[in-house]
Amino acid sequence: MEVTPTAGQRQAESIPGDQPLEMTPRPALWADVPDEKWNDWRWQMSNRLNSLEELQQVIDLTDDEIEGLSAEGKFRVDVTPYFASLLEADDPRGPVRLQVIPKGSEMVAFDSMMADSLSEDAHSPVPGLVHRYPDRVLMLVTTQCASYCRYCTRSRVVGDPSANYSRSDHEAQIEYIRNTPQVRDVLLSGGDPLIMPERMLENLLSSLHEIPHLEIIRIGSRVPVFLPQRITDELVDMLSRFHPLWLNIHVNHPREITPELSRALAKLADAGIPLGNQSVLLRGVNDSPEVQMELVQKLVRNRVRPYYLYQCDLVQGAGHFRTPVAVGIEIIEALRGHTSGYAVPTYVVDAPGGGGKIPVMPNYVISEGANRVVLRNYEGFITTYSEPDEAYQRDDEHLRKYLEPKAAQENIVQKGVSGLASGKHMTIKPEGFDDVHRRGREAEVEKRGKRNFEDDYN
Repeated sequence: MEVTPTAGQRQAESIPGDQPLEMTPRPALWADVPDEKWNDWRWQMSNRLNSLEELQQVIDLTDDEIEGLSAEGKFRVDVTPYFASLLEADDPRGPVRLQVIPKGSEMVAFDSMMADSLSEDAHSPVPGLVHRYPDRVLMLVTTQCASYCRYCTRSRVVGDPSANYSRSDHEAQIEYIRNTPQVRDVLLSGGDPLIMPERMLENLLSSLHEIPHLEIIRIGSRVPVFLPQRITDELVDMLSRFHPLWLNIHVNHPREITPELSRALAKLADAGIPLGNQSVLLRGVNDSPEVQMELVQKLVRNRVRPYYLYQCDLVQGAGHFRTPVAVGIEIIEALRGHTSGYAVPTYVVDAPGGGGKIPVMPNYVISEGANRVVLRNYEGFITTYSEPDEAYQRDDEHLRKYLEPKAAQENIVQKGVSGLASGKHMTIKPEGFDDVHRRGREAEVEKRGKRNFEDDYN
């Protein structure tokens, strides 16, 4: 497919010194679109590609892609003209193209495939709000996106206008947060919050900002990647009024880091908004150490901290994207020590069934002795660390003396394995453990022996 330089590359906007802004080349289909329109996010949204006929004007579709685009019940397709400019026109295995163009293989079921693999609905006290972790909640505010990822973990609702969240849903979410004082962190996601009407998003942020116990607000968005034109000065000024506000973007491949994205990220960073990135490990897209190294280094150059690298979820439509977990461990092995620590994301498996994010990494502890730990580094260098000679004791009560007082939450916050390590509990039992081991006995067991007393394993 022909790619034609645009007026934007020739002279459209200028930076100091009358140098033209660098722009992504456009396919010939949009070569004559005035830059004023092309750079208008509303025009981009109104001219998204979603049909077989429209996409055929930009890329050479394969039989598998034609099957995917023609399938009944397929997950929604929408691609902004800007992002369509990045599609590898003559390569059906192109890393950007794979992420947004459906294939017939999406419709093939696989072992353990689920609609809600993270069990978000089961952890939702009110519609659209997920309270999985002790001190933070996920607030789903819309089902709409600028474009749609083929591996979307919420494809059960995302892209469906009939499933969108209403003002009353938002009010119920905010009321829950207001009445739950242990929540100190809220993540706005969806869908994509930055696709919402600006006034609606502003009202949500304002309501959250007024909650005294809420310490930070985060937004998860792929809009800067799919639609960098949306990151206007007005939007950034509005967001910057609600600090501390953090923004996580979603870039999977270095080809997505264009001049337009870099300028959008610079606006956000200059406004004091800390930026992170969440990637998904995708077969054929970014499942190699070399691709990940280039990606994380480009992100850091753009003031974006690589945050998570996700193992692909067991979600419907994503089977052909999945890799063995060993691939993710290999990638972290190739990053840790070989590049800046700031550039190394945490590789996680988001546990099927609602267990939350489980970090997975190479093993750097080789062995342990009575007073030594044997460790290895990224090069394979093996060393020992000598433990302190004196017995270790910690005075937690004294250490807490210099912390800000917190409301008692002992009975509210689950401690998990941390509770075992701190001595708060002795065991964690699977559900029904005691019932199973009673083996049908109804009464408590008779205690025999003078030294036999009731043990507390909790």
